[in-house]
Amino acid sequence: MLAEQRAEQILRELAQRRAATVTDLCQVTGASEATIRRDLNALAKQGKLSKVHGGAMLLGGEFHGEELDMETKRGLFTQEKDRAARYAAGLIGDDDVVFLDAGTTVLRMAEHLRASKALFLTNSIECACRLMERNLRTHVLGGMLKAGTMALIGAETLAALRRYNFTKAFLGANGVTIAQGFTTPDPEEAAVKSLAAGRAQEVYVLADSSKFGQVTAAVIFPIEAACIITDRLPDRQYRDYTDVREV
Repeated sequence: MLAEQRAEQILRELAQRRAATVTDLCQVTGASEATIRRDLNALAKQGKLSKVHGGAMLLGGEFHGEELDMETKRGLFTQEKDRAARYAAGLIGDDDVVFLDAGTTVLRMAEHLRASKALFLTNSIECACRLMERNLRTHVLGGMLKAGTMALIGAETLAALRRYNFTKAFLGANGVTIAQGFTTPDPEEAAVKSLAAGRAQEVYVLADSSKFGQVTAAVIFPIEAACIITDRLPDRQYRDYTDVREV
């Protein structure tokens, strides 16, 4: 496949999926990782895409109605997510009652948690398993299991949440803007995040820099309702509205 053909295929893939990892693009084009990385560098210089750690994304702040699949999300911004997760894990003390949701960056927090007497509650099956591997006190909320994210959602999950109060809640979001606040594609996941935040003394949203300027269908809560933990803040104006910690 010629370079021009690969470029067309890469841009077509991004138009359909909004983001793709290098591995995804290798499978689509049949090219090697080294070739795809060179193609992404060239397309980024031409202003046709945004090159990120592990892959590429469409440019610009847009409205997105659909959610990326978990495997794609896991492969993007891995180093940035790990820094945010490590910092967030360091905020947890022995006396805390902590809510962790099913966000990909929040999931990475478990890898950085040391022995702790804190109590952890989650609506993520994967997160619960990771916490148990570290012998941490873990409660799992009930509810309907969502395919793809393995998050528990729905009326049963909300009812279970109402039985708890949290000292800290750590949440993920798909979009962060000043006007629309924190957003996610699924209204039922938004409801879980919103209720968990409302029952927490301190609320943190872990969002890598690609999430800023993006908007999805369901509002979680306004921008001022949570502290943002991110790798890089693209617009300093956000600091006028809430606490932002760049790590």
